[in-house]
Amino acid sequence: MKRLAMAATAFTLVLAGCAPADPNPSSTTGQDATIDLLSDFGLAEMDAVEAIDHLDRLAVTDRPADLMASVYPDELVLTDNVREVTLDIPEDSSYLSIAPYVDQTHDCFYHSLTTCLGELSNENIELQIVDNATGEEIIDEEMTTFDNGFIGVWVPNNIADGTIEITYDGLTGSTDFTTTDEGATCITDLRVE
Repeated sequence: MKRLAMAATAFTLVLAGCAPADPNPSSTTGQDATIDLLSDFGLAEMDAVEAIDHLDRLAVTDRPADLMASVYPDELVLTDNVREVTLDIPEDSSYLSIAPYVDQTHDCFYHSLTTCLGELSNENIELQIVDNATGEEIIDEEMTTFDNGFIGVWVPNNIADGTIEITYDGLTGSTDFTTTDEGATCITDLRVE
């Protein structure tokens, strides 16, 4: 069922421009394929958290064009359209990739670490994330967006109702989010105005 949902999402992302040309690569399994794929892209011996952090922080010009790295609620899927590797996300965590915008954005649900681009590249922002059910302020800090216009944060999983608020250059915007199994990992609907 998870693969069916991923295939449907991949089709949606193709339409949004955040996915590879072939969203259904042939899967090459086995330890050798895993080691080879990870080594080929400088990710050897990294777990999902380390690989996500590494890829998100790369300059756009340094991101591998032949690697698709998709963040799902429970796993990171890496593929070069020949081989596919899946790395598990820690059970107690969820990754949110957030691209605040002023004028332009794109539709996205599962973040692609190598192809998604946001409007506000290398900009200083103030970020607040709140779990509305508990009232807990999860994050309240100043950050700089990555070269791809996103910021990436690790938050607890199973947040059923949360709010993200960003202030940029005197402009503020907010959006709701969830980190349940049905939650998005790519937040592109947060307009600051």
